[in-house]
Amino acid sequence: MKRPYLREEWIESILKNPMKMVKQENDDRIRYWGFVKELGKYLRVVTLVDGKTVHNAFPDRDFKE
Repeated sequence: MKRPYLREEWIESILKNPMKMVKQENDDRIRYWGFVKELGKYLRVVTLVDGKTVHNAFPDRDFKE
């Protein structure tokens, strides 16, 4: 795993109840954001077009509510 500090339950929680969701125009991937209290940061989760297969997940320093 590229980011071992990320927990699967955080990612699942954001996918089920995102603060924000945006479909990328260039490749149809979907971006989800949520706040992770334990990290004290917003996490961006990117899925493939199916909305289930996680492509990437990382803390997003630039996210604004």
